[in-house]
Amino acid sequence: LSVKFQGNPVPVKGQFPAVGAAAPDFTLVGKDLAPASLASFGDKRKVLNIFPSIDTEVCAKSVRKFNESAGKVENTVVLCISADLPFAAGRFCGAEGISNVVTLSTFREPGFLEKYGVELAGGPLAGLAARSVIVLDGSNKVIHSELVPEITTEPNYEAALAALA
Repeated sequence: LSVKFQGNPVPVKGQFPAVGAAAPDFTLVGKDLAPASLASFGDKRKVLNIFPSIDTEVCAKSVRKFNESAGKVENTVVLCISADLPFAAGRFCGAEGISNVVTLSTFREPGFLEKYGVELAGGPLAGLAARSVIVLDGSNKVIHSELVPEITTEPNYEAALAALA
């Protein structure tokens, strides 16, 4: 499996979750440095907005877009997942007035990337997450999944939101 970064192929490690699959459990780090597991979000529907770093233009756009749209959908939580430290994610969200998403860091759980099939295994971003969106129903079954083919482009927001309709 591979994606592209600025047109160049980059291998991706792991098995990306397909529609109908059960989402693997995880424990990541929340903004207060406390652990946050998939189970800690209960039976809410979940939008996993996974990306390399909030400090890039496209990643920041995806956080803003999901904050505006999916963050307002009933019984749904948007989880923005990257390697960014909780301090950086908190600073970004504070400066941008973003309050409808939950930021989670993979810094203590690098195994998350391979478990979710998003670990960039080569190129300049090796070790970071490939851009992807996974939507889960209330029982953590995958109802939408998109591994964005070119890391420098935005995900298909409309398809992710349609899965929540």
